[in-house]
Amino acid sequence: MHEKIEKILQEANKFKPENIADLEKFRIRFLGKKGIISQLFDEFRNLPHNEKKEKGKILNELKITVREKIDKFSRALSVNRENEPSIDLTLPAEQFPEGSRHPISVVRKEIIEIFSRIGFTVSEGPEIEDDWHVFSALNFPAEHPARDMQDTFFISKNPDIMLRTHTSSVQVRVMQTTSPPIRTISPGRVFRNEAISARSHCIFHQIEGLYVDENVSFADLKQTLEFFAKELFGEETKIRLRPSFFPFTEPSGEMDVSCSCKGKGCKLCKNTGWLEVLGCGMVDPNVLRDCNIDDKKYTGFAFGLGIERIALLKYDIKDIRLYFENDVRFLNQFSAII
Repeated sequence: MHEKIEKILQEANKFKPENIADLEKFRIRFLGKKGIISQLFDEFRNLPHNEKKEKGKILNELKITVREKIDKFSRALSVNRENEPSIDLTLPAEQFPEGSRHPISVVRKEIIEIFSRIGFTVSEGPEIEDDWHVFSALNFPAEHPARDMQDTFFISKNPDIMLRTHTSSVQVRVMQTTSPPIRTISPGRVFRNEAISARSHCIFHQIEGLYVDENVSFADLKQTLEFFAKELFGEETKIRLRPSFFPFTEPSGEMDVSCSCKGKGCKLCKNTGWLEVLGCGMVDPNVLRDCNIDDKKYTGFAFGLGIERIALLKYDIKDIRLYFENDVRFLNQFSAII
């Protein structure tokens, strides 16, 4: 053991650290709980009694030598660090790049704020729905093509469970749990089994509105939508309503807004001067009855629009797939929008 201690002592005397990190490694190696000196003391306990006095003295000298060496180099390295140039705290901090809001989030917030100013509240519901809330309560007949697999994602063998194809299902839940007057919008993500292209996607976002009260007329619907269009696209925006068909509204219509080309014709409006933005109509009495609302006393209107579609028109974006690709080059273009 004597030779072993002498060899370790020589190694310790030769050690010269270049920095604090080297010195810390040396300290752990020699004085750590599982270090060299700790192991030597474990061996010391098993020595014969007559050898302990001599070996103990040498072992203590080794421990003292190592500690003194560590203290000596620690002071020297600390002095060197004090001589290093200090950090200039007056220098400006590094600028971290700011993130940007997604264009879908920007348009969604703007639409909600517009309708909030005229008394509409926000309601939300589950994305996984049943047939009653998605179709049956909205007057979809059993043979309606929207019930086919080509349009709907069914998530189990039970055809009653599916991903919602529109946020009208939220309106059904509101009508079932709330007494008129009802004035609400339902923003959310919806899913349809469609081919992905530059103009369509299997996932998109909708905002649907509902107003149910006494003496609600189509004129109220038109006035509400005209206010919305002017607030979103500008005061000079004009609207037109065209007849259409939806199972849950009667009469039904589609609303177009005037294109920014002011009727001159461009690629965006396909030289028509008009852009289709939403579908709307008066709530069918069958829907009111299915939701336990007196259709003799109350009437209402509903409308629905795709947020991606509005954002395409608002920012002149040519490909809807850009919304889902998370390309930083695309998203950075919206960094100036609050």
